[in-house]
Amino acid sequence: MTQQDIKLTRLNKYISDTGYCSRREADRLIEQGRVTINGKIPEMGTKVSDGDVVSVNGKPVKAKQKRIYIALNKPAGITCTTERHIQGNVIDLIDYSTRIFPIGRLDKPSEGLIFLTNDGDIVNKILRAGNAHEKEYIVKVDSTVTDKFITGMARGVPILDTVTKPCKVTREGRFEFKIILTQGLNQQIRRMCEHFGFQVKSLTRTRIMNIDMKGLSTGQWRLLTDKEMAEINAMVEGSSSTEEASDYGQAKPKTKGVHSKRGVNSAARQKRFGYGDYAATPGQVSNDEASLDSWSKDETAADLNKSDEPTSNFWTQNATASDADVSSNVSSDIAQQDKPASYSDEQIASRARFNSAEKKKERKKPATRLSIIAEREKAKLANAKATPAAPRVKGTLSLKKK
Repeated sequence: MTQQDIKLTRLNKYISDTGYCSRREADRLIEQGRVTINGKIPEMGTKVSDGDVVSVNGKPVKAKQKRIYIALNKPAGITCTTERHIQGNVIDLIDYSTRIFPIGRLDKPSEGLIFLTNDGDIVNKILRAGNAHEKEYIVKVDSTVTDKFITGMARGVPILDTVTKPCKVTREGRFEFKIILTQGLNQQIRRMCEHFGFQVKSLTRTRIMNIDMKGLSTGQWRLLTDKEMAEINAMVEGSSSTEEASDYGQAKPKTKGVHSKRGVNSAARQKRFGYGDYAATPGQVSNDEASLDSWSKDETAADLNKSDEPTSNFWTQNATASDADVSSNVSSDIAQQDKPASYSDEQIASRARFNSAEKKKERKKPATRLSIIAEREKAKLANAKATPAAPRVKGTLSLKKK
């Protein structure tokens, strides 16, 4: 057998395939020098063959385990994480005997189908949007599902600095619709609905590729059959597990009013700080550069003229200016006023913040019953102080209430 016939595997993947730990944790063990190959400490990136003896902390790791593929009907309130210290995690829910991890995730308030496995090779092949594997959802919202909503959702929605890929959307009821995605952006369906002013009441994933939830009650799970796995392997055969298959969606259109209402790239923030769609146009930039050039030329000429003169300060000059100097100063002031002003983005943003703060100060709070009474009492006191009391005439009686 030649060296080419021997199948080599990266050390971290070899350890992960045995079910001992994840690849990231295996890298940490290798860096700490706790892993050996045939009794020798390896370097990062070393490859091993099936004939090598790999040990962790002096104990040989077990042979490669059988691949496990689980379909779970996740209940709402369960978190899709392998962190066992998080209460209500999906691993404790299944309580499987060997190490497994979820393929992708469902939000904590969502429910429905999710895969779990110990096969790290198949994960990205299923999840990458560029591989176009379908995931089907049933969604209930708080408003009536209209044709305009269905069309807009299917065409693509601007969220998270991108536009979602076109998808299939059909109405299932007055407040219910079905959507089939090939992407998996963070809270994608909820954000898409929020763009149209809808709030998601419930979200259930009913299908992943060729697997559905039939026969699985909420919280139940089952192992995928050999026939089902053969179909999945055939579907992912031409799929890529690299970053090249991460198609995040369409290019975001450069039009106002389509920005996400969340995050640092909102339209309000762009307008306030002058970037994105509210950045300076090429024409404005060229005008600013021209004005800056004219200022710099004038200043340079003035500096050359003053180079032979001794430095002086306006406040330390003792001699009074002559009439000619005064007239020249006036003409120079008029010339400077005619020059176009140019401000940096920071100055513009600072001025905008100052103006907004001033406007907030000028705003009056809405009048309430108590504030109206307080204003009346203040007016009475002011009038009483402004108008002095009438002088008391001698011999008059003052009546007091008992």
